[in-house]
Amino acid sequence: MRFHRLLLAATGFAVLIHGAHAAGLHVLAAGSLREVIGEIGARYTRATGVAVAADFGPSGVLRGRIENGQRADLFASADMGHPLKLLADGRAVRVVMFTRNNLCAFAKPALGLTSTNFVDRLLDPAVKLGTSTPKADPAGDYTWLMFHKIDLTHQGAFTTLDHKARQIVGGPANNAPIDGKDPAAAALIAGRIDVMIGYCSGARRMQSQLRDVAVLVPKQIAAGPEYGLAILKGADPHAEDLALYMLSPEGQQIFAQFGFAPVALPAAKP
Repeated sequence: MRFHRLLLAATGFAVLIHGAHAAGLHVLAAGSLREVIGEIGARYTRATGVAVAADFGPSGVLRGRIENGQRADLFASADMGHPLKLLADGRAVRVVMFTRNNLCAFAKPALGLTSTNFVDRLLDPAVKLGTSTPKADPAGDYTWLMFHKIDLTHQGAFTTLDHKARQIVGGPANNAPIDGKDPAAAALIAGRIDVMIGYCSGARRMQSQLRDVAVLVPKQIAAGPEYGLAILKGADPHAEDLALYMLSPEGQQIFAQFGFAPVALPAAKP
């Protein structure tokens, strides 16, 4: 019976079961999920009558808030490590990968950044490199893994990139807009950095604030990203419904529309 209820939620008919007065859900989600979780939450609420409220921030910072006692029903992280740590510690009851992303480099057109000259441009002493913050934000962790991969073919590259990278976003206190703009976009506009490494799913937001070029990190040096979803201990029972909706074909199509790489779509029919 419980599985049947979950299946109904995924197909959009859970309103027949839960009614319009069900309790709301609280989601803590990685900042890169802001737009897509907003859309998924809105659709889920229309189908079920269950309100979805979300707070966003760096995944490591959000995990810390959960560990410090903040209540939430779901934790949507930009990596698997933070949800799995909560599971191991008994703070989560289920963890699943729910989508993937890619790393991109955002740069002004004048830099001439391409997939062919990607590594050379990053290593150029004159090029100022912006990143997210490792440990606090998985985007930073994926970037430092990329640095290690570059070092395999360019000896000493990790040290160079580690020293030159400016961690301008993704920490506990550097995520607020600057003059109404995304911190990374503001840094590019001001010339404080020439290249920003971030999620490709953010290309729409970045390009709405400045004219830049988004270059996919070459496959041979790419690392991750894999997003993990945790149902937290003591969560509202509807949290399982929302989790299944995120993994349903409709939910996965929404992730694709926002630039993510779905993990649970049926194979295309010939």
